[in-house]
Amino acid sequence: MAKIVHREELAQGTIILNEIEAPRIAKKAKPGQFVILQADETGERIPLTMADTNPEKGTITIIYMVVGKSTARFKDLKVGEKYYALIGPLGAPTHIEKIGKVVCVGGGTGIAVLHPIARAMKEAGNEVIAILGSRTYDLLILEEKMREASHTLHICTDDGSKGHHGFVTDVLKETIEKEDIALVVAIGPIPMMKFCSLITKEKGVKTMVSLNPIMVDGTGMCGGCRVSVGGKTKFACVDGPEFDGHQVDFDGLAKRLASYREVEKQSMDAYNKCKCDAN
Repeated sequence: MAKIVHREELAQGTIILNEIEAPRIAKKAKPGQFVILQADETGERIPLTMADTNPEKGTITIIYMVVGKSTARFKDLKVGEKYYALIGPLGAPTHIEKIGKVVCVGGGTGIAVLHPIARAMKEAGNEVIAILGSRTYDLLILEEKMREASHTLHICTDDGSKGHHGFVTDVLKETIEKEDIALVVAIGPIPMMKFCSLITKEKGVKTMVSLNPIMVDGTGMCGGCRVSVGGKTKFACVDGPEFDGHQVDFDGLAKRLASYREVEKQSMDAYNKCKCDAN
Protein backbone atom coordinates (compact mmCIF):
# COMPACT_ATOMS: atom_id res chain seq x y z
CA MET A 1 0.00 0.00 0.00
CA ALA A 2 1.24 3.48 -0.99
CA LYS A 3 4.33 2.20 -2.83
CA ILE A 4 5.41 4.20 -5.88
CA VAL A 5 5.43 1.87 -8.89
CA HIS A 6 5.98 4.46 -11.62
CA ARG A 7 7.34 8.00 -11.62
CA GLU A 8 7.69 10.71 -14.27
CA GLU A 9 9.00 14.26 -14.21
CA LEU A 10 6.86 16.61 -16.30
CA ALA A 11 7.05 20.29 -17.22
CA GLN A 12 10.84 20.53 -16.93
CA GLY A 13 10.82 18.65 -13.62
CA THR A 14 8.50 21.10 -11.85
CA ILE A 15 5.54 18.71 -11.97
CA ILE A 16 5.79 15.10 -10.83
CA LEU A 17 3.60 12.12 -11.76
CA ASN A 18 3.46 9.19 -9.33
CA GLU A 19 1.58 5.95 -9.94
CA ILE A 20 0.95 4.49 -6.49
CA GLU A 21 -0.06 1.04 -5.33
CA ALA A 22 -3.48 1.47 -3.69
CA PRO A 23 -5.83 -1.36 -4.75
CA ARG A 24 -8.74 -0.56 -2.44
CA ILE A 25 -8.76 3.12 -3.37
CA ALA A 26 -8.40 2.33 -7.10
CA LYS A 27 -11.43 0.04 -6.89
CA LYS A 28 -13.70 2.64 -5.24
CA ALA A 29 -12.48 6.01 -6.55
CA LYS A 30 -14.60 8.09 -8.91
CA PRO A 31 -13.77 11.20 -11.01
CA GLY A 32 -13.35 14.32 -8.88
CA GLN A 33 -12.34 12.55 -5.69
CA PHE A 34 -9.02 13.04 -3.92
CA VAL A 35 -6.57 11.38 -1.55
CA ILE A 36 -4.42 12.74 1.26
CA LEU A 37 -0.75 11.79 1.24
CA GLN A 38 2.00 12.17 3.82
CA ALA A 39 5.68 11.65 2.95
CA ASP A 40 6.97 10.85 6.44
CA GLU A 41 5.91 10.77 10.08
CA THR A 42 6.40 14.51 10.64
CA GLY A 43 5.34 15.58 7.15
CA GLU A 44 2.39 17.71 6.11
CA ARG A 45 -0.81 16.04 4.90
CA ILE A 46 -1.31 17.02 1.26
CA PRO A 47 -4.68 16.63 -0.56
CA LEU A 48 -4.32 15.67 -4.23
CA THR A 49 -7.10 14.85 -6.65
CA MET A 50 -6.46 11.64 -8.57
CA ALA A 51 -5.50 12.12 -12.21
CA ASP A 52 -6.24 8.48 -13.03
CA THR A 53 -7.09 5.12 -11.50
CA ASN A 54 -6.43 1.57 -12.66
CA PRO A 55 -8.57 -0.94 -10.73
CA GLU A 56 -7.03 -3.87 -12.65
CA LYS A 57 -3.48 -2.93 -11.64
CA GLY A 58 -4.63 -1.64 -8.27
CA THR A 59 -2.99 1.76 -8.74
CA ILE A 60 -3.89 5.44 -8.61
CA THR A 61 -2.06 8.30 -10.30
CA ILE A 62 -1.40 11.66 -8.68
CA ILE A 63 0.27 14.67 -10.26
CA TYR A 64 1.62 17.58 -8.24
CA MET A 65 3.72 20.70 -8.62
CA VAL A 66 6.79 21.14 -6.44
CA VAL A 67 6.05 24.39 -4.60
CA GLY A 68 7.22 23.92 -1.00
CA LYS A 69 8.93 21.64 1.50
CA SER A 70 6.23 18.96 1.55
CA THR A 71 6.03 18.57 -2.23
CA ALA A 72 9.85 18.75 -2.42
CA ARG A 73 9.93 15.83 0.02
CA PHE A 74 7.41 14.03 -2.22
CA LYS A 75 9.77 14.57 -5.16
CA ASP A 76 12.61 12.89 -3.24
CA LEU A 77 10.63 9.63 -3.05
CA LYS A 78 11.76 7.12 -5.66
CA VAL A 79 10.13 4.13 -7.38
CA GLY A 80 9.84 1.32 -4.85
CA GLU A 81 9.61 3.68 -1.87
CA LYS A 82 6.39 4.25 0.04
CA TYR A 83 4.46 7.23 1.29
CA TYR A 84 4.14 7.18 5.07
CA ALA A 85 0.36 7.54 4.87
CA LEU A 86 -2.36 7.51 2.23
CA ILE A 87 -6.09 7.93 2.80
CA GLY A 88 -8.98 8.02 0.35
CA PRO A 89 -11.01 8.25 -1.72
CA LEU A 90 -12.32 11.47 -0.17
CA GLY A 91 -14.71 14.16 -1.31
CA ALA A 92 -17.89 14.00 -3.35
CA PRO A 93 -17.47 12.54 -6.85
CA THR A 94 -18.29 14.55 -9.94
CA HIS A 95 -21.91 14.31 -11.04
CA ILE A 96 -21.72 12.69 -14.47
CA GLU A 97 -24.67 12.58 -16.85
CA LYS A 98 -25.45 13.15 -20.51
CA ILE A 99 -26.31 16.84 -20.82
CA GLY A 100 -24.98 17.91 -24.23
CA LYS A 101 -21.89 20.00 -24.90
CA VAL A 102 -19.41 20.30 -22.03
CA VAL A 103 -16.39 22.60 -22.01
CA CYS A 104 -13.49 21.45 -19.83
CA VAL A 105 -10.97 24.21 -19.07
CA GLY A 106 -7.69 23.32 -17.37
CA GLY A 107 -4.50 25.08 -16.36
CA GLY A 108 -1.32 23.85 -14.66
CA THR A 109 -1.83 20.79 -12.47
CA GLY A 110 -5.57 21.43 -12.74
CA ILE A 111 -5.36 19.53 -16.02
CA ALA A 112 -4.58 16.39 -14.01
CA VAL A 113 -7.79 16.88 -12.00
CA LEU A 114 -9.74 17.64 -15.18
CA HIS A 115 -8.63 14.52 -17.07
CA PRO A 116 -10.84 11.85 -15.41
CA ILE A 117 -13.81 14.24 -15.42
CA ALA A 118 -13.47 14.97 -19.14
CA ARG A 119 -13.09 11.27 -19.91
CA ALA A 120 -16.18 10.36 -17.86
CA MET A 121 -18.21 13.13 -19.52
CA LYS A 122 -17.23 11.81 -22.94
CA GLU A 123 -18.03 8.22 -21.97
CA ALA A 124 -21.48 9.40 -20.79
CA GLY A 125 -22.23 10.58 -24.32
CA ASN A 126 -21.46 14.30 -24.04
CA GLU A 127 -19.56 16.30 -26.63
CA VAL A 128 -16.45 17.43 -24.78
CA ILE A 129 -14.52 20.54 -25.79
CA ALA A 130 -11.23 20.84 -23.90
CA ILE A 131 -9.28 24.09 -23.46
CA LEU A 132 -5.84 23.72 -21.88
CA GLY A 133 -3.50 26.51 -20.88
CA SER A 134 0.06 27.03 -19.65
CA ARG A 135 2.64 29.81 -19.57
CA THR A 136 4.67 28.05 -22.25
CA TYR A 137 4.18 24.83 -24.21
CA ASP A 138 7.04 23.11 -22.33
CA LEU A 139 4.95 23.34 -19.14
CA LEU A 140 1.77 21.82 -20.59
CA ILE A 141 0.87 18.38 -19.20
CA LEU A 142 -1.31 15.47 -20.34
CA GLU A 143 -1.95 16.84 -23.82
CA GLU A 144 -2.43 13.41 -25.44
CA LYS A 145 -4.57 12.04 -22.62
CA MET A 146 -6.82 15.09 -22.83
CA ARG A 147 -6.99 14.73 -26.61
CA GLU A 148 -8.29 11.18 -26.11
CA ALA A 149 -10.75 12.36 -23.44
CA SER A 150 -12.33 15.04 -25.63
CA HIS A 151 -13.79 15.60 -29.09
CA THR A 152 -12.11 18.97 -29.63
CA LEU A 153 -8.89 20.19 -28.00
CA HIS A 154 -7.67 23.78 -27.84
CA ILE A 155 -4.23 24.68 -26.50
CA CYS A 156 -3.42 28.15 -25.20
CA THR A 157 0.01 29.47 -24.21
CA ASP A 158 0.82 32.82 -22.67
CA ASP A 159 3.92 33.16 -24.87
CA GLY A 160 2.38 31.81 -28.08
CA SER A 161 4.71 28.80 -28.22
CA LYS A 162 1.76 26.63 -29.32
CA GLY A 163 -1.90 27.10 -30.10
CA HIS A 164 -3.73 30.27 -29.15
CA HIS A 165 -1.39 33.07 -28.06
CA GLY A 166 -3.23 34.17 -24.93
CA PHE A 167 -5.39 32.88 -22.11
CA VAL A 168 -7.89 30.04 -21.88
CA THR A 169 -10.54 32.64 -21.13
CA ASP A 170 -10.18 34.01 -24.67
CA VAL A 171 -11.07 30.65 -26.23
CA LEU A 172 -13.75 29.98 -23.61
CA LYS A 173 -15.49 33.26 -24.44
CA GLU A 174 -15.41 32.50 -28.17
CA THR A 175 -16.70 28.97 -27.60
CA ILE A 176 -19.71 29.88 -25.47
CA GLU A 177 -20.63 32.64 -27.92
CA LYS A 178 -20.69 30.17 -30.85
CA GLU A 179 -21.89 26.96 -29.18
CA ASP A 180 -24.85 25.95 -27.01
CA ILE A 181 -22.90 24.87 -23.92
CA ALA A 182 -24.64 22.97 -21.12
CA LEU A 183 -21.77 23.02 -18.63
CA VAL A 184 -18.29 24.47 -18.14
CA VAL A 185 -15.82 22.69 -15.87
CA ALA A 186 -12.88 24.96 -14.98
CA ILE A 187 -9.98 23.65 -12.89
CA GLY A 188 -6.64 25.33 -12.33
CA PRO A 189 -5.13 28.39 -10.65
CA ILE A 190 -7.57 30.53 -8.69
CA PRO A 191 -7.38 33.55 -11.06
CA MET A 192 -8.14 31.28 -14.02
CA MET A 193 -11.18 29.73 -12.34
CA LYS A 194 -12.37 33.15 -11.16
CA PHE A 195 -12.28 34.75 -14.61
CA CYS A 196 -13.74 31.68 -16.33
CA SER A 197 -16.63 31.89 -13.85
CA LEU A 198 -17.12 35.61 -14.47
CA ILE A 199 -17.36 35.00 -18.23
CA THR A 200 -19.82 32.12 -17.92
CA LYS A 201 -21.94 33.92 -15.33
CA GLU A 202 -22.41 36.79 -17.75
CA LYS A 203 -23.61 34.28 -20.37
CA GLY A 204 -25.70 32.25 -17.94
CA VAL A 205 -23.72 29.03 -18.45
CA LYS A 206 -23.58 26.62 -15.51
CA THR A 207 -20.00 26.34 -14.22
CA MET A 208 -18.27 23.92 -11.90
CA VAL A 209 -14.86 24.47 -10.30
CA SER A 210 -12.68 22.22 -8.13
CA LEU A 211 -11.12 23.82 -5.06
CA ASN A 212 -7.99 22.74 -3.21
CA PRO A 213 -7.72 24.94 -0.11
CA ILE A 214 -5.65 24.37 3.02
CA MET A 215 -6.70 20.97 4.30
CA VAL A 216 -5.73 18.94 7.37
CA ASP A 217 -7.90 15.97 8.32
CA GLY A 218 -10.04 15.61 5.20
CA THR A 219 -13.17 14.56 7.11
CA GLY A 220 -14.80 17.91 7.96
CA MET A 221 -13.68 17.85 11.60
CA CYS A 222 -10.97 20.54 11.61
CA GLY A 223 -12.59 23.20 9.41
CA GLY A 224 -9.24 24.05 7.82
CA CYS A 225 -10.58 23.75 4.28
CA ARG A 226 -13.48 26.13 4.72
CA VAL A 227 -14.52 28.17 1.72
CA SER A 228 -17.30 30.69 1.22
CA VAL A 229 -19.83 29.59 -1.39
CA GLY A 230 -22.97 31.65 -1.92
CA GLY A 231 -22.24 33.50 1.33
CA LYS A 232 -22.23 30.25 3.31
CA THR A 233 -19.28 28.39 4.81
CA LYS A 234 -18.57 25.07 3.14
CA PHE A 235 -15.87 22.49 3.75
CA ALA A 236 -14.07 21.44 0.57
CA CYS A 237 -13.22 18.00 1.95
CA VAL A 238 -16.82 16.87 2.50
CA ASP A 239 -19.02 19.40 0.65
CA GLY A 240 -16.65 19.51 -2.34
CA PRO A 241 -14.11 19.70 -3.76
CA GLU A 242 -16.41 20.81 -6.58
CA PHE A 243 -18.63 23.87 -6.28
CA ASP A 244 -20.71 26.25 -8.37
CA GLY A 245 -18.12 28.67 -9.77
CA HIS A 246 -20.65 31.50 -9.79
CA GLN A 247 -21.01 31.24 -6.00
CA VAL A 248 -17.38 30.85 -4.86
CA ASP A 249 -15.62 33.71 -3.07
CA PHE A 250 -12.35 33.38 -4.99
CA ASP A 251 -10.78 36.48 -3.41
CA GLY A 252 -11.34 35.10 0.08
CA LEU A 253 -9.95 31.72 -0.98
CA ALA A 254 -6.82 33.33 -2.43
CA LYS A 255 -6.27 35.31 0.76
CA ARG A 256 -6.53 32.19 2.94
CA LEU A 257 -4.13 30.24 0.74
CA ALA A 258 -1.57 33.05 1.01
CA SER A 259 -1.75 33.26 4.81
CA TYR A 260 1.11 30.80 5.40
CA ARG A 261 3.30 31.89 2.49
CA GLU A 262 6.11 33.35 4.61
CA VAL A 263 6.20 30.33 6.93
CA GLU A 264 6.23 28.00 3.91
CA LYS A 265 9.17 29.92 2.42
CA GLN A 266 11.14 29.64 5.66
CA SER A 267 10.41 25.92 5.84
CA MET A 268 11.52 25.38 2.22
CA ASP A 269 14.72 27.38 2.74
CA ALA A 270 15.56 25.31 5.83
CA TYR A 271 14.88 22.07 3.94
CA ASN A 272 17.12 23.06 1.03
CA LYS A 273 19.89 24.08 3.44
CA CYS A 274 19.61 20.73 5.22
CA LYS A 275 19.92 18.88 1.92
CA CYS A 276 22.96 20.95 0.92
CA ASP A 277 24.64 20.31 4.28
CA ALA A 278 23.98 16.59 3.91
CA ASN A 279 25.68 16.57 0.53
